[in-house]
Amino acid sequence: MKILFPILMFAAVTMGHAASFKEHLGLQMWSLREQTKQSTTRALDIAAGYGVTEIECAGTGDLSVADFGRELAARKLVAVGIHASYDTLKKDSAQVIADAKALGVKFVMVPWLPHDRKIGLTEDIARAAAVDFNKWGRECRAAGLQFGYHPHGYEFKAGADGKTLFDLIVRETDPKLVVFEMDVFWVFHAGQDPVKLLKKYPKRWRLMHVKDIRKGAVTGLSTGSAPPTDNVAVGDGQIDWPAVLRTAEKIGVQHYFIEDETVQPLVEIPKSLRYLRSLKL
Repeated sequence: MKILFPILMFAAVTMGHAASFKEHLGLQMWSLREQTKQSTTRALDIAAGYGVTEIECAGTGDLSVADFGRELAARKLVAVGIHASYDTLKKDSAQVIADAKALGVKFVMVPWLPHDRKIGLTEDIARAAAVDFNKWGRECRAAGLQFGYHPHGYEFKAGADGKTLFDLIVRETDPKLVVFEMDVFWVFHAGQDPVKLLKKYPKRWRLMHVKDIRKGAVTGLSTGSAPPTDNVAVGDGQIDWPAVLRTAEKIGVQHYFIEDETVQPLVEIPKSLRYLRSLKL
């Protein structure tokens, strides 16, 4: 079983120029998780068939890192970064960085903090994570990479000072070493306003998961979990996408990935792409 790590590409944002999200609209390959189980190359064919060029990969399936890179190149798909588990980085950050370099990516992202889900994330875990993030950030920077973290909503629980544990992680990490990837679904699910959060930390958000939440779904839950039926095609749910995407462009978010966790991704992904490609901000 290969390490799950999604993949993302770096593009510098020209000072004073807000790039359109459509220029870097891609697909998180976790969206095709069932297809990947059947055939990694077939899943890549499906992704390429959507007309995207940038992807964020959920591992390399049944392929080695080298073979996966060759299959991407054959389809003119660009791997933008890798998501590596917290435990994997603790065990061997050098190997994670080597894999990232081999794939030609720029970002190394942690997508989850280990914690007891009955208790939730604690301040001690958040502080320890910030220390590790700075360490891995320095290692990545030395290798020409950028380290980052992808919150899943449980970080928005209030800490002892009344601020959220996400605020703590942002405050205790070096902006030069650690950036963040906003998953709009999980931010909204936790009761946060994604537009306000983008504006609150404009220099820290550099990647985005474009994912919508069902109208009527319960929010304000810092659990990091939701039923698949709460996921809907982008544009069909509660999110004010024009406001979110305008703000993301303005602050310099560089890459946007549809991450479909609905029960029928092959139906919903094309709907999401049609909506986003037709959207006028």
